[in-house]
Amino acid sequence: MRSAATALGIIGGCLAVLVGFFGYGYTEAVTRFGEVDGLFHQVSDPALIRTASFLAPLLAIAGGAMAKVRALPAGIMLLAAAGLIHYAFGFNVFTMFPIGMAALGGVLALAAGKPDEPKSHF
Repeated sequence: MRSAATALGIIGGCLAVLVGFFGYGYTEAVTRFGEVDGLFHQVSDPALIRTASFLAPLLAIAGGAMAKVRALPAGIMLLAAAGLIHYAFGFNVFTMFPIGMAALGGVLALAAGKPDEPKSHF
């Protein structure tokens, strides 16, 4: 389970990086170039989008990277990344795979009560 959590966390984090690039870039472009009526409007909280664009991929990749050694904090980080992506960007065609992979990786990391190594995290 820890290996699956590692793979899912890292892949979900890499996909979240793409969502983050576009989210941050969109808010920055609208701030610099202004709104275009009927086409581009600034989001209600650009600071939330920018923060989530930076933190969510970091949480997912770091959680995935540490899932084999420290499953409990890794699972919490993966679930936090999935929740942050969902809260900031919503659930849509671009975020469903990063959310799904990070959330499933988090659940698998938390469910790894009996690790491969003799030390349990519970």
